[in-house]
This record gives sequence, structure tokens and C-alpha cells, in this order.
Amino acid sequence: MGVVYEAIDDRLQRSVAIKTILSSNDPHNPQMGERLLREARAAAAVSHPHICQLYEIGEHEGGPYIAMELLEGMSLAERLDTGALPPGDAIEIALSILSALDALHHRSIVHRDLKPSNVFLSTAGVKLLDFGLARPVNVSSDDTGITMPGLVLGTPRYMSPEQARGEDVDARTDLFAMGAMLFEMLSARPAFNGASAVEILHAILHEEPPALAGSLGIIDVDRVIQRALMKDPRDRYQSADGMARDLRACLSRGDLTASVVARATTRLIVLPFRILRPDAAIDFLAFSLPDAITVSLSGLESLVVRSSLAATRFIDPSDLRTIAKEAAVDAIVTGTLLQSGGLVRVTVQLVEVPAGTVLWSHATQVPLDDMFQVQDQICSAVVEALALPLSSREQRLLHRDVPASPDAYGHYLRANRLSTMSSSQWRLARDAYQRAVEADPSYAPAWARYGRCLRIMGKYGTSPEAVEWRKEAETAFQQAFDINPDLSLTHNLYTYQEVEDGRALDAVLRLLRRVRQQSSDPELYAGLVHACRYVGLLDASIAAFHRARQLDPTIRTSVAHSFFAAGDLERAIELDIDDPPYLTAAALLLLGRTTEALALSRAQHQRSGINHHLLLVLDGFTAFVEGQREKGVAAINRLLEFPAFSDPEGLYYWAYSLASIGEPERAMELLERSADTGLYCVRALEAKAFAGVRTHARFGVLLERVSGQQAAAARAFVDAGGPRLLGLSRPTTSLH
Repeated sequence: MGVVYEAIDDRLQRSVAIKTILSSNDPHNPQMGERLLREARAAAAVSHPHICQLYEIGEHEGGPYIAMELLEGMSLAERLDTGALPPGDAIEIALSILSALDALHHRSIVHRDLKPSNVFLSTAGVKLLDFGLARPVNVSSDDTGITMPGLVLGTPRYMSPEQARGEDVDARTDLFAMGAMLFEMLSARPAFNGASAVEILHAILHEEPPALAGSLGIIDVDRVIQRALMKDPRDRYQSADGMARDLRACLSRGDLTASVVARATTRLIVLPFRILRPDAAIDFLAFSLPDAITVSLSGLESLVVRSSLAATRFIDPSDLRTIAKEAAVDAIVTGTLLQSGGLVRVTVQLVEVPAGTVLWSHATQVPLDDMFQVQDQICSAVVEALALPLSSREQRLLHRDVPASPDAYGHYLRANRLSTMSSSQWRLARDAYQRAVEADPSYAPAWARYGRCLRIMGKYGTSPEAVEWRKEAETAFQQAFDINPDLSLTHNLYTYQEVEDGRALDAVLRLLRRVRQQSSDPELYAGLVHACRYVGLLDASIAAFHRARQLDPTIRTSVAHSFFAAGDLERAIELDIDDPPYLTAAALLLLGRTTEALALSRAQHQRSGINHHLLLVLDGFTAFVEGQREKGVAAINRLLEFPAFSDPEGLYYWAYSLASIGEPERAMELLERSADTGLYCVRALEAKAFAGVRTHARFGVLLERVSGQQAAAARAFVDAGGPRLLGLSRPTTSLH
């Protein structure tokens, strides 16, 4: 749109750069003139060593010009043409840009067009250029009067999602662009790429950049980049200074090797297989066989596999574009099943999406009791077709958890299907898992799933056997660990057993050790979301959520409870996945939206299929919402009769309900039980509902004990490298 001349200021005898509008663009065009004037105002508004200095603004032959500092050197775009920058240099450049952005943002100016060609590497240091799209943040998004018709406001490759959608922007838009530029400086490849602007914008809206691999220092920087590139502005850095602080911490830790690899992580989903002809004898395979394949592939570092639960949402495997967009995947495995003459015909395809290119296809016929051979074949074919780089450890693990007994595999697959159905099927699932491990005592996945089934039965069971079931669950999990200590399935499922047994800190430390070995498993971070909250590390819990979502946007976590404890009620409502959504009802009430809370609670009562325990939880929260003291107390009394229920967070919520309906003494008792069984979260005790409880004589003692346990957990978290592994600049126990 313009041309820049080198010139001499004959009054001050100095070299300057004069920027004008190209004659072909009509210098008298008021839109073009206003854009140049806006750039001048933005540049003049801030005096900063990393912003190109403005000298003068004037007119020549009816067209405006601006005289600016003349820079010697090259643009960052020119430097990137020669390859990646050394990590230390890239971070120093980023820090200079962030310093300039911080100054702009403090003047409520957003650059909106941050890109390598607008960053100049001069002999006088890094300089930020071209403020033609800069504007005050309080200007509405429809203020397009001084933009050229049909032009995108910004450069597609560095635009934030909200900018791409034409929404309001603020300082966090510039930080997204900064994250994209830092990624490119380190890897010499764009964070978001495509053959056209449309493809690039689709990538920005729906895809994630590859992880940067290398030394621990590079992994630290990658976490900063990934946070800056979060789709939701609320999940990004909230200020340039905050991002700069974390980058300086990366520099201070050292270990920034010159070798950086942008590791392409393939995202895969295994869809439920279609039964071509209704057949009760093989119906269970439609879900269970894909689930078993998912478990086997989930241990690979260069592959992120969506959960089986996420896969059940996609009924029509032919709608590839929808699957690619909503599941955010690069490839899908789909298949069909047909039994005939005692054999099961299995047809499987590995398809690249959204293009629909078939990467691998295979059909085989096997006896029903030999289905585990199909699982092994499919897993091997996926690795080969996707050209996944496997370490020697991963090559061993891929084929390690294959059952020695066909009977064991058959029982295992049936049990997996039963365990996802209503609570009335749990005993049948338990029996099927038991037969699986009896048929093959060395089959680790069966032991892990058996442990989960026993844990669930114990937690929600009403019979005296529930206590024994929880003990048996621990035994089953330990058996799985003994057989294969590296099985991701066991590590992910065992977290909830540990937390409910009052060993949340043990779970945190174990999961951190796993993250060191396998940083691409989103379920590990989901476990950290849960366990960190129980020991009061709310910022760590939320950081783990962001990392899990970055790997798998469809993953289910308990982070709504972390936001609730931190007082961010709107985010708690947005992310609540509990069924029934009792947390949402509580948050709505606290926000003064009583009518919505009542409507939600009453609507849940009209549903069928809710198990007895959750129905009582709903009764308690409905009473809490309606202020019905007797009804609430009765529901909680019945909940306390569950013989093996020991979830400290559940006890906390019951205390919350009792405090809200005017039962401070009972609430105090349950708060003490909650702490006794492993919930150490000071922020949770600061909730408004406990105003009447805080005057209790024992509350101070409780608070001191919880504070001490939380502080000890924070120290252990730091010693285990938790802040570095989750990308936290410093360990804190509250949301910031």
C-alpha cells in the first residue's frame, strides 16, 4: 500500500525513512490517508527503544507522509528465509517485542498485525514497525471505515481465532501472534500453514501446532508458546509482561540446545465399528474392539488418540469433514463387522481426514475367540501407514499387552461394554473382568479395568461388600502395575483410586513422573487436573487442563471443580460435565440466578436412569437451591450411609450444602472428615457458604492443618519439577 524512501533531513542533517502512499492507490483516498495518519498517531503515542521512532508527519502534493527513524539491518522475515534462529537469540528477540507490546498495551493500543516482516533486526536492536492496523481496544469490531474493502484485518498466518472470526480484539490477540512468531523462529516453519488463506484460518481455528522437542529448556519454551496459542483468549497469557516473565525464566534455567525439532503429532480417533447385520453374539465388539485398539495406541508419544468416549459421538463415519472438525483429528480408523459360519469378517480402514484419502485398508476373517489378532494387526498397520517414529521402548510396548488366551480377550471386551452401561450392569462387568484375569492372569489391561470397575462399585455401593470391593480394586491395580508398569491405562485409572483413598499427593507425583516419559498423553494431564485440586494446587490443576485440551480438545476433565474452588463461577458452569450438573446449579445460585438454578434442578428430577447415589446428590443440591432444610439434611444423611464412600471432595460438597441451609455444626463435621480423607484446599474453605462455619471454635484448627498440608504439597510439587512440566512460572496455590 505504500513506498518507503531513504532521505536526508536537511535541517538536522540525519538520514530518515519517509513512508508514503503508493500513487497507484490514490494518495487522495481518505481511507488510505487516514490509515497512514493512524499509524503515525500510534507510533507517536509511545516512546520505546523497541518501537521505530517517529520524527515528523506532513503532506506532499496533497498526500500524507511520515518521516521515521532509518534502520539498518534486515526484517525478521528476511532472517527466517535462512532458517531457524538459535533458541537463545529467538527468545531475546521475543522479549524485545514483548517489551514494545507491553508499552503499547499500557496505552490501550493493539497492534493487530504482528508478523516477521513488521519486526526489524537493526544494528540498534529489535524494532517493531507498521502500526497501520493498530487501534485503541475500546473501538468496536465493526469500525472498518478506514480499511480497504475486502481486505482481511491482519495477516492470516498470525491472526488469532477471534481476529479471524471478526470479533473484538485486545492485547491477547497480539500475544497469540507473538506465540506464532516464536514458534516459527525456533522451528523455521509456520505454526499454522495451508495452501490458501482459507486453509490457514481453518488451521488457526481448529488445529494445534506441532510440539517442539529437544532439550528440557526447549520443552519449557514450547509450553510458553502453547499457552500463547490457546484458542480461547481467557486461556492465554493475559499480559505481555506475563509471557515475558515465563520466557526469562526459560533463559535463566539454561539447557537451550541449538537443536529444535517440530515433532508432528498425529491425532487419531478409532470410531465404533458398524455391525452390518444385527447379531447379539458380536454386538459388544462394536464398541469394545475399537476401545482396545485405542488403549494399545495411546502409549505412543508421536500419536494422540482421542478417547473411546469421544468416539461414540460420531455415528456416521462417512461424514469425514465433521469428524475432522469436531474431533480435531488428522486420521480415523473405521470398520465393519459381520459374523457368518462361525467366523467374524472384519473390514478396517485408516483414513486421512478431511481429504478422505485411504491410507490403509484390510479385510480378514477370524473366529470370534481370536479377535485379539485383529487388534494387533490394526495397531501395527496404523503405525506403519502413519510412519510413526517409535522408540525401542514403544516398539516393545505396542505388542506387549496382547492376551495369551482368546477367552481372556473375549471376556475383557464384553466387560468393557458392560462397564459403560447403567449401574445395573456393573456386577456383570465385574464378573466378566474376573473371568478375563482368571483365563489370563498376565493380561494387564484386564486387571486395570477390573480395578476401575471394583472402585466404582465400592464408591457407590450400598451393601457391606462395598468396603471389600475397594480393597480388591487396590489389589487389581497393583497387579496391573506388576505386570506392566508402563501401561498408560493403569496410570490413568489408578489416579482416582489414590485420590479417593486420601493419597492425592502420591497421584500428583506419580503422574508428573509419567509426564516426563510421555508428554503427549492427554489423560495424564486430566489426572493431574483432578489430583492437583485435592492438594490445593489450583493453578497447577488449571494448567494441566490447558495442556490436556491442547492435546485433545474433546477430553473430559474435572476442571470445572477447580474453577469453582477458585471462585470463577462462569468458567465452572461453562466446563461442567457432571451428570447431573449439580455444580452448575450451585454456581448459578451463587451468581444470583436462582430461577435458572431451580429450573435446572427440577428438570433433572424428571429424568430416568440416574443411579441411586447421584439421585441423592441431586436431592441434596435441589434442597440447597430451594432452601429446604429438612429435605437437604435427609438426603445427606442417606448419602453418609454409603459404607465405602470416601471421596473427600464429595464430603466437602455435602458440607457446602449443609452450611448453605443453616447447619453449621454438621457442616463443620463434614469439613473435618473431608480434610481427614485428603482434601487440602484453602481456597475451598474460603467459600461464602462457610461464613457461618468460620466462627466455629474448631474451624481455625482445621484451617491451620489444611494450610500446612497444602504448603507441604506445594513444596513436593516444586521438588518434582511440577512447575516446569506444566509450564508454570512459579508454584502458587490460587488461580491467577
